[in-house]
Amino acid sequence: MKNYKTALFQVALIISAVMGMSACMDNKPEDTKEVAEERNEEKFDTNKSEKDAQFLVNAAEINREEISLGKLAQQKGVMNHVKELGKMMETEHGKSLVDLTALAKAKNISLPAAQTENEREAYKKLNDKTGNDFSKAYSNMMVDRHKEAIRLFEKASTDGTDPEIRAWATSMLPALRTHLEHSEMCQMECDKM
Repeated sequence: MKNYKTALFQVALIISAVMGMSACMDNKPEDTKEVAEERNEEKFDTNKSEKDAQFLVNAAEINREEISLGKLAQQKGVMNHVKELGKMMETEHGKSLVDLTALAKAKNISLPAAQTENEREAYKKLNDKTGNDFSKAYSNMMVDRHKEAIRLFEKASTDGTDPEIRAWATSMLPALRTHLEHSEMCQMECDKM
């Protein structure tokens, strides 16, 4: 009788383990942006603080995306102006991400720990293209992304509640506007092809 109970218990453990593993395999990995947002919601009790945290999460995602797409442009770009734009994006958004990470750490704000789902989708969309199609898609994406980033940073620079976060957002606007100008020039060159 004792052996029967032990065997039954072992079978139940095996079934539980198999079900647990299959449940884990069915789930997509959590988006690191969502994880950061959930952590920030737990930390901050006011809507205002949560908005500042959300801005930094979004800014981190923007910087990380520009870095990875900039590297891709340097690899796949067939025109020098596309490669140069990619190098500028990688370098300057890399510096911005370092500053942002330090600011977030000082404010106890969680940022995405790895590539987000939005970043993966943008990378895949561009990586599927080649030649002039890649160059045009990259420059178009940089124009669109920087217009969005400028709107986001302008809003944070005026509506943010934390003075240091507001100041950082304001300090980033000139660089973002310069990136937009370079992206638009690259876009015009690509449209000539």
